[in-house]
Amino acid sequence: MLKQRFAIGRRALTGTTLAALGLAIAPWAAAQEPWPAKPISLIVPFPSGGTTDVLARALADALSKSLGQPVIVESKPGAGATLGADYVAKARPDGYTLLMGAVHHTIATSVYKKLPYDFQKDFAPITTVAMVPNVLVVNAVLTPAKSVAELVALAKSSSKELAYGSNGNGTAQHLIGTQFQASTGVKLLHVPYKGSGPLTTDLLGGQVDMSFDTITPVLQHIKGGKLRALAVTTAKRSAVLPEVPTLEEAGLKGFDIGTWFGVLAPAGTPKDITSKLHTEMTRIIRSPEFAERMRAIGADPIGDSSAEMAARIREETAKFARLVKEGKVAVE
Repeated sequence: MLKQRFAIGRRALTGTTLAALGLAIAPWAAAQEPWPAKPISLIVPFPSGGTTDVLARALADALSKSLGQPVIVESKPGAGATLGADYVAKARPDGYTLLMGAVHHTIATSVYKKLPYDFQKDFAPITTVAMVPNVLVVNAVLTPAKSVAELVALAKSSSKELAYGSNGNGTAQHLIGTQFQASTGVKLLHVPYKGSGPLTTDLLGGQVDMSFDTITPVLQHIKGGKLRALAVTTAKRSAVLPEVPTLEEAGLKGFDIGTWFGVLAPAGTPKDITSKLHTEMTRIIRSPEFAERMRAIGADPIGDSSAEMAARIREETAKFARLVKEGKVAVE
């Protein structure tokens, strides 16, 4: 009987010990689980339909196949792309929440007096996906101007201020508009939107007279004759609109502002995860298939190193801080 009790007790002790060991090992095993083990969210800080969304979906499609897990594009628009950025900055740094950032975030740093995040400290840059020129367009039916000079003359002679739409306060389109006014001496009315989708709809409907949006969301309407392209805002012409001059060619010396888009993770994301993301993303971005897809929408694929993207962010944050100060652009 005593032997039987001892055997039962030993079995119970062994079972309890193993159970305890199992509980102790479980978190460790989970921590060692290969990444990615579940779907990844790629946050777009603008509504669907704009350039950021188009680029994010193109990258997400290819990345899903490459990583073996769905990469889901989620739209979190508002406040000039800062709401989506704040969401990612505060997300768990585990590689499952990423931001499709853009030049807008380097501008917002100076435009907004108080931001709940630091774009340089709270994010880990992965790679710049593409650069897309911005283009000055007008409604081809409602606005008679066929050149920048004619538009400037129209704005100066009009009894009311011509209105230009942007993707929101503190975005590249907003800043390009302020620089255009400073360079030409005209006074325009700024109308901020949450993104390119609603902006383009109102531009086609005549609610605003012009925009300085990226080429991607307006390209089909330019080719369809509904919108007229007067100039691109970068130093060189666009390959998809080769006949359209640059603003510098139109007489605005030194004008060179384009829009880049890139992927960032929350600061503190493990290096092995960001390295894997960089490897897979740059392989996709540099592929002939992706390059062809980008050229069709007026984008130039980049796929640089994380260090190069970080340097781009530092340099452009300083550059736009100066332009914001000169243009006296501020948002509460």
